[in-house]
Amino acid sequence: MKRYDALRKKGWDDREKDRFTGLHTTGDIIKENTHLKKLISLTVSAALLLAPLAYTINAPALNLKVDAVSAASEEAPAATAKPAPKPTAKPAATPKATAKPKPTPKATAKPAATPKATAKPAATPKATAKPAATKAPAKASAKPAATAKPVATAKPVATAKPVATAKPVTVKQAVYQDGVYVAYGNANSKGTEGAKITIKDGKIADIELMRTSPKIIDNNASDNYSGVWVAYGLMKERLLGKTRDQAAAVDAVSGATRTSTGWKLSVDRAFERSLQDKPSDATYFEGEHMGVDPEGKYAVFATYDANKLTAVKLYPLTATGAFADEKTYTAEQTAAIAAITPVLLAKGSAAQPVAGFEAQTKAAVNAFWDAEQNATINNTSAYVDGFYSSYGTARSVGVERADVIIRNGKLVSVKLYRLGTNLIDRGATAYAEVVKANAPMTAKLLANGSYIANYDEKVDGISGATESSHGWNQAVERSFEKALKVPTEGKYFDGKFAGVDNQSKVLLLVDIDADQVTGITMSLFGTDGKLIANDKLTADQKSTVEKLTAGLLASGVQTADIAGQEAVSAAAKAALTDALTNASKEQGAYKDGTFTAYGDAYDKGTNRADVTLRNGKIVNVSLSRLGMNMVDLGKAAYANVQKAIPVLTANFLAAGTREGVQQVDAVSGATSSSNALKAAVDRAYGKAEVVETEKAAYFDGIFIGASADKSVNVMVTTKFNVPVTMVVYYLDANGKVRYNLTDDELLVKYEIENTSNGKSLHKYGYRAAAFGANDTQKALSAKAIEAIKAALETASK
Repeated sequence: MKRYDALRKKGWDDREKDRFTGLHTTGDIIKENTHLKKLISLTVSAALLLAPLAYTINAPALNLKVDAVSAASEEAPAATAKPAPKPTAKPAATPKATAKPKPTPKATAKPAATPKATAKPAATPKATAKPAATKAPAKASAKPAATAKPVATAKPVATAKPVATAKPVTVKQAVYQDGVYVAYGNANSKGTEGAKITIKDGKIADIELMRTSPKIIDNNASDNYSGVWVAYGLMKERLLGKTRDQAAAVDAVSGATRTSTGWKLSVDRAFERSLQDKPSDATYFEGEHMGVDPEGKYAVFATYDANKLTAVKLYPLTATGAFADEKTYTAEQTAAIAAITPVLLAKGSAAQPVAGFEAQTKAAVNAFWDAEQNATINNTSAYVDGFYSSYGTARSVGVERADVIIRNGKLVSVKLYRLGTNLIDRGATAYAEVVKANAPMTAKLLANGSYIANYDEKVDGISGATESSHGWNQAVERSFEKALKVPTEGKYFDGKFAGVDNQSKVLLLVDIDADQVTGITMSLFGTDGKLIANDKLTADQKSTVEKLTAGLLASGVQTADIAGQEAVSAAAKAALTDALTNASKEQGAYKDGTFTAYGDAYDKGTNRADVTLRNGKIVNVSLSRLGMNMVDLGKAAYANVQKAIPVLTANFLAAGTREGVQQVDAVSGATSSSNALKAAVDRAYGKAEVVETEKAAYFDGIFIGASADKSVNVMVTTKFNVPVTMVVYYLDANGKVRYNLTDDELLVKYEIENTSNGKSLHKYGYRAAAFGANDTQKALSAKAIEAIKAALETASK
């Protein structure tokens, strides 16, 4: 340590202590102090004093319990830094009512079987003070002398058996309708919180918590503020199985108070939407709601009280979907905001185009409509918000696929793909005209906010790729059908669907009508991965194809294997299963596509798996061994690892599923690499989940990353889904670790490795920045930060 002491004497002091709070464990232990006790005491006293007032004015009790822990520990909303455009008639301050949704039901909020007279239990005292059938008591209370002859009270027929209070109706679980409901919190320029909950018997049976981008599309957890990283799991655990009132009472996660409160508000609003009888005295959730047009041109913040719009703010978005900085507004943007905002405030979604700003008005009105839907209690959208994927009509040369995100019944994100005969995305290798058509067709669909109804190939198709254009539109249409709250009849879409076994031996084109397979065309792949033309098939192959086709039509996947052709028979049945899954109206658990993940690293490198999935099955996998510079070692890898990779590749494909891969035996002599590659495949599946089972920023494990010039490597260990320790390595030109280091290299290494206790978020684990007392140290630390970010990328979920 003398050397480091000497370095400190040169002017380098220990860095500041870790800025982030310790890891949150279930229970979120909060240290009390004298001030907090006083605050709680004052809060309770105030609540007791104000409770009678709440009943007096017939105001609903506060339905959101927020802990008092460090609300300032979560980043402040950026929206407040943006002054509202001048046209805003009433700059929208966050309404106090937002924190306590007005229609919060109590135990007797809206009993399903309660007569109309008891529609508002809060008014019960009035009903008993003035019973409908009792005329005398009103006068008796006006003239106290009348109590000498209590004729009216001697035989209080109406008050003795008041209809509203004689038998208080117990709220049944059926007050809340079973189903899936989505709602969002209040507006913020960084996005908002959302909750997609499944309600069963009045309780939360399942929940997906969202923290969105400014485009109101759910972020990857690692893209959020670090305090939110661990909050997903903690809040999900606290909310599952809860009733509405129980959910409102759960504690927020310290360090993520604002986000936790936003989630609780979203959950409460989702419960409100599930009520069988919606509140008669409120149309909107009180608060400031955000909306974005499908093309992502504008965001609107619309403020509502219970029954009317009170303020509107309009913000232009950048090409990346972020809020444009007001200082960078063009003159046209400023003029558009000034002209359109008052029109939206006056007319809402019925606003007519503003002269000179027709295109901008259309986008702004669409954004306003989105905000209005988010604010409306009785949201009548026929669709469930979320991700959906479907296929178009299959052909022998391939098929189109669309992955979409739907919000409030509108298309807000779409990605289009052209698949080859093996049903794997061709990407840039597709026909040139199809590649060119992708972007304009995407733009056309987003501008429409949906699929194009009554599609006309000549009008709606992209020239040079009309067939693919039609396939993409059809795929989007089928995605919308998958999203319906009330499914259409039938298990499968009608049409022609392709299916390929996961080892690409057989292609089937399957015709489906009214849930019946009406036709099958079978083709075989050659060893080169291309389809064998029918006239090139051998006699045995033709016979096998004919027998299997007939068997599949007659018996489906239960058809008997062809003797001597068991492998082809199994492939044909797997292809039929694949085709039927592609035709299904039910959304699968995993996204299709290629996902890259890594096993645990050590000081010689790491293992990588590129896994291509379709319908949750592995249809292609590429395994590799990387050095410390993150470059594939290829034949430079250990001999046993080189031998193990092709064996594991074949075994993983044969296993075909997430669970199956974990049952594959390790290859002798390469046990550690085998286990690391199995872990990489499992993590690839984790990235492909449509709804993450354990939403978090990072996988737990050991991950490495290298600087852009491959001279610095950092190994990051993550625990409880956050980075907690880091080790810095300096590499030579061959990617090998160097041990003869300069003083500046040692200082940077020491700083990064010794500024964490290994139990909480590492100082350089979130928004790390370069440091140093001289240019050399700053340059070295900048490279180390690059490596840290690369390592965190490999760890990211």
